[in-house]
Amino acid sequence: MDFLPVTVEDMKKRGWEQPDFIYVSGDAYVDHPSFGAAIITRMLESKGYKVCIIPQPNWKTTDDFTKFGKPKIAFLVSGGNIDSMVNHYSVAKKKRDKDLYSPGGEGGHRPDRATIVYCQKIREAYGNSVTIMIGGIEASLRRLSHYDYWDNKVRRSILLDSQADILMYGMGEHQIVELAEALESGIEAKDITFVRGTVYKTKTLENIYDDYIELPHFKESSKDKKVYAEGFLKQYENTDAITAKILVEPYNDCYVVQNKPALPLTQSEFDYSYGLPYMRNYHPMYEEKGGIPAIEEVKFSIISNRGCFGSCNFCALAFHQGRVIQARSHQSILREAEKITWEPDFKGYIHDVGGPTANFRQPACDKQLTKGACKNRQCLFPDACKNLKVDHRDYVKLLRKLREVPRVKKVFVRSGIRYDYLIYDKDETFFNELCKYHISGQLKVAPEHIVPKVLGKMGKPSREVYDRFTKKFYEINKKIGKEQYLVPYLMSSHPGSDLKAAVELAEYLRDLGYMPEQVQDFYPTPGTLSTCMFYTGIDPRTNEEVYVPKTPHEKAMQRALIQYRLPRNYDLVNEALHKAGRRDLIGFDKHCLIRPRRDNKSFDHKPKKKNVEVSKKRKPIRNIHKKKGNKLR
Repeated sequence: MDFLPVTVEDMKKRGWEQPDFIYVSGDAYVDHPSFGAAIITRMLESKGYKVCIIPQPNWKTTDDFTKFGKPKIAFLVSGGNIDSMVNHYSVAKKKRDKDLYSPGGEGGHRPDRATIVYCQKIREAYGNSVTIMIGGIEASLRRLSHYDYWDNKVRRSILLDSQADILMYGMGEHQIVELAEALESGIEAKDITFVRGTVYKTKTLENIYDDYIELPHFKESSKDKKVYAEGFLKQYENTDAITAKILVEPYNDCYVVQNKPALPLTQSEFDYSYGLPYMRNYHPMYEEKGGIPAIEEVKFSIISNRGCFGSCNFCALAFHQGRVIQARSHQSILREAEKITWEPDFKGYIHDVGGPTANFRQPACDKQLTKGACKNRQCLFPDACKNLKVDHRDYVKLLRKLREVPRVKKVFVRSGIRYDYLIYDKDETFFNELCKYHISGQLKVAPEHIVPKVLGKMGKPSREVYDRFTKKFYEINKKIGKEQYLVPYLMSSHPGSDLKAAVELAEYLRDLGYMPEQVQDFYPTPGTLSTCMFYTGIDPRTNEEVYVPKTPHEKAMQRALIQYRLPRNYDLVNEALHKAGRRDLIGFDKHCLIRPRRDNKSFDHKPKKKNVEVSKKRKPIRNIHKKKGNKLR
């Protein structure tokens, strides 16, 4: 077993004169099943195809793209595990210094819009004499017209901008094998219009033999926000493999056609995919620069599922992976755990067992298996659907087995617990065992906000649900004699959040005695309902107008309110409280967020001498967290 060829010398050692496929990636080469490039290339290898890899090519010339010559079947192109623009820029559109998917974490090893740039270089080198297929998260979320935050405009399908022949969206095991077999059999790329989970371009719709939905013309959706919102909703409603219809998007000179999503992997298919002979590490050529940092988070972690029915509107997972849960068998996961334990640097700790949401192990309801996920109803929002199956028994059994694997000291769950799903479970076995065995001092959860109108736009459960979960968490920890804490993730500047809502969140944190070390501004990435709301100011589900904080200054004020205790945030908090009409929170009483400055003319009255004396004796507000990291009592 070895890494796939990255040089001509590697290829020659295998006795190959020409590869069948050449995979071009924006990431460094890491042969681990947490990396999409590894899964696709190993899947092709398992079907008998010869695959070479060009990781992070120099895009200033065509030299790297031509080193293997023409592939016999096709080029495969991916921007990497993360959208290249998200990888490069913060939400403030500032250039990031580091790239965790590059040697030594260095930046600058891939271009902006990597998928497009790589395809253009391949066309420059070979013209139309080669077939190019694109995939990965960057292509998947940009498969049709989409709002692009960095250009602040609606861009057309990446299939057109990249000049590729075929686009694969979602998780690609099914698609890549079907496409490879079709191309190998002699079918030209332009005639492959029948593979689920793909997007193609065509001059005519005569070859579509199934029902389809025609989206607004790109020209209209790119200029009219209402039209864009209507079109996006149709995209959003057609992500389920069973209920979705074919989508057709007209352009001036062609149509872009999205076929129905690929069917979810069966358990045996899922097991097969993750049982392929991965090296489970980065290529040795990166050793000199200290390796690839991204491997550290996943090297001793296990992916147990795919898909998410969690309803978070700011997350693109449902758009990319679908809402129907796919899960690996216990046997498959245990085999991977045993492999992990024999790694030379394994210290006895499995860092994570999960997926997009760790405690999802089966479809939300039986109906999803035959009739698909509901188009206009969510499983967990605004409340749990009456058909929702809340059951952690299989996950409990799995974790118990993993704890018994030789050389395993501890099994952690870090990929995210859906706390509302957990609190809905009347059987507290998993909750008890989670606290007892699978947390290392703190558990990260994501309430994101507490104001109803904001939570409604986020697709998150109510504050009451989070409070119930919090209460039960500390009750259980007290019962088992452990001092463990919750670390809530919070988001500022999400559509629907005005300054008054941000102030209310600050008051909530004040009452808890908690201040987060980090706050995430809403990041408008392609493929989410929240991004559509951000761009249009419209909730596409209701056509209601939505307040959207857009200016950097307002975003800074909302973020500062969440961290109101930091001295550097004083001016922003002061300004925000005035603009929100909440000057009552500036003062010396315990409910106040900040104190007035002596020269603050906006503070209507000077405190009485008695109050000043009291305030001098008053203990300063401190962060109650004593150990490393944020801890919430």
